Amino acid sequence: MLLMAYEQKLNIQRGPRSYHMISYSVHYKFSQHFNFPAKEAYRWCTDYQPDDIALMGAKGKRQIQRINDDTFVLTDTFFGDGGKTVKKRLVRLYPECLFWTNTRLSADGRHSQFLYQIIPDGKKGSRLDFTGSQVYYDDKKPTPARIASMAEELAKEDSLGWKSLAKAMEKDLSR
Repeated sequence: MLLMAYEQKLNIQRGPRSYHMISYSVHYKFSQHFNFPAKEAYRWCTDYQPDDIALMGAKGKRQIQRINDDTFVLTDTFFGDGGKTVKKRLVRLYPECLFWTNTRLSADGRHSQFLYQIIPDGKKGSRLDFTGSQVYYDDKKPTPARIASMAEELAKEDSLGWKSLAKAMEKDLSR
C-alpha cells in the first residue's frame, strides 16, 4: 500500500487503467494471398488513404499524420452498433524488407503490436504474413483455453478485413 501511495505521489503509472488491472497478451497469426508481385503488393498495402476503412468492409474514417518517410500515425475511427471506436496507431515501414509494424497508442489495446511482411508466393503472387499481439488489461488473466479462443476470434476478424483489402487491391491494380 505504501508503494502505491509513493507511485501516485510521483505520478508513476503501472498500466493504462488501474493499479488493480493486470495485462496479458493474445498472440495470433494468419496469411493472405495476393495476385501481385511482393513489391507491388507492399506499395499498395502501405499507401495509406483516408478511405482505407471502407476498403476493409467497415464504416469509419482514417486520419493520416506523416511523421517522416517511414513513420506514420494513423487515427482510425470505426462506427458500429456499439458506438464509436477510435484506434490510434504508430506505423513504421521497412521497405527494404517489405515489412511494417503497427503499435497501438490509444487506450483500448495500448501497447498491442502487429507485424506485417509481404513474401513472394509463386511467379507472380505474394502473401501477407501477419502476426498480432493484442494486449488486454483486466482484473484477472483468462484461462489458456479462453486465450486460445480469443486468438481464433482475432485471427478470424482481422483476416476478414484483409480478404476485403485483397479484393480492393485486385480491383485497383488490375486497371
